[in-house]
Amino acid sequence: MRTVLAALAAATLAATGTANANAPHVKACSASAAIDSFSDALDKTTYDGTYVGNLSALAVDRDGKLAALSDRSTLFRLDAQGPAGAVTLPGDLDSEGLAIDRDGTRLVTSETEPSVRRYSREGRLLEQLPVPDALKVTPAGRATANQTFEGLTLLASMEYALTGDTPGTVRFQTWTRDHGHFRLGAQYAYRTDDPALGVPEVQATPDGRLLVLERGFEAGVGNTVHLSLADPRHATDTSRIEHLTGQPGVRPMSKRRLADLADCPTLGATARQPQPNPLLDNIEGMTVTGHQQTLKVLLVSDDNQNPAQTTRLYRLRVRLN
Repeated sequence: MRTVLAALAAATLAATGTANANAPHVKACSASAAIDSFSDALDKTTYDGTYVGNLSALAVDRDGKLAALSDRSTLFRLDAQGPAGAVTLPGDLDSEGLAIDRDGTRLVTSETEPSVRRYSREGRLLEQLPVPDALKVTPAGRATANQTFEGLTLLASMEYALTGDTPGTVRFQTWTRDHGHFRLGAQYAYRTDDPALGVPEVQATPDGRLLVLERGFEAGVGNTVHLSLADPRHATDTSRIEHLTGQPGVRPMSKRRLADLADCPTLGATARQPQPNPLLDNIEGMTVTGHQQTLKVLLVSDDNQNPAQTTRLYRLRVRLN
């Protein structure tokens, strides 16, 4: 167990290192992505009496170690041996997205309202960021419960379309920093590969583009997981556009699919329910741990504390060019 976790953690602990761009992609998922390893070592485990699962987000801390967020609002600290600390955040939240700011504070999204809250390393609430009215759950806004803020990288991605927007068109909300506090910034439209797919995670790349995770599930078939590259430059600011249906002048973010994870080699993985590839599960969390010509990317699946699902960590290499 330690050997596999250590291999996964190596990319995180060396977050300032570089990926080997010349390494052959013998474990290729596509021309742009390859999977190096996976680990089920955290599956159905506990730490200090707390269930280690329901993981919906990952982030690299300032010391290079990994933070993992459960949708039950527990922040875990992971090292090569597994969990090394846990903090449960206050409030009745459905925590989904995580970003660690430059001062070490934690920005956490919740699907409930939705909201973005900023916490100290010890879990003390410091600030709640403003959210546009339209993005709030009905009846306060036009979002559907459990389909709101998921991904977070100092911008938050809605998981699915708002009522009145074309299915498969998801809004990404940004914030700007003003004298130490966050203010609402531009908003952009993103189109998923299929209206049935949602956006559980998004991460910024070093050149200002966005690595976007798209995911869906069909009973009896399993999960669909796509990785795409989006570019907000030249996209329309949709913050003042009420509905994105029938708006020919709205330019969504340009995008390019990098990989369908069903095309990855199985690496000997097994699944507890039907999947197009036994490697797949309910992948929700993603973080970039290092980069040069390729990105080092970690993914995690949310097992929903369900015996038919698995908490699984994945280590990938992703080429953006």
